[in-house]
Amino acid sequence: MISFDLKCAGGHVFEIWFRSSNDFEQQRATGLIVCPTCGMHGVEKAVMAPAVATKGNQRMASTPAGRFMAPGGGEAEERVRALMDALAQAQAEALKQSQWVGDSFAEQARAMHYGETDSVAIHGTANLSEAREMMEEGLPVAPLIVPIIPPDQAN
Repeated sequence: MISFDLKCAGGHVFEIWFRSSNDFEQQRATGLIVCPTCGMHGVEKAVMAPAVATKGNQRMASTPAGRFMAPGGGEAEERVRALMDALAQAQAEALKQSQWVGDSFAEQARAMHYGETDSVAIHGTANLSEAREMMEEGLPVAPLIVPIIPPDQAN
């Protein structure tokens, strides 16, 4: 199998997997490839970055904070960046009004939900199992959209 980034005459970029390069050429020639966004048949291969394998004993460098790829780039990317910035700001403001409880998040959230303690805004950590259990119990919890550094791990 081989993956190609394709671009229609309307400028939309999308990815499709083919059995071979010849399979792509045959499907394109017979008009079987259509842009999923606009339905155009005029599809060509888009410029692609080569897939370079890394050594098995090396970790891939993580994407720098604040970097992402939006379909179409340009204006779409700027809109996504603006939305992400607004989400990050809204979360930061909400966290200012919230208390860090660390690993005891699930325990304290349950105590508030069941009326054992006063309800206040808290944030902390929970593993996947704890998060699922809290949602199944109907606790009003949600993951933080933008990752944060716990206070005890900040410089």
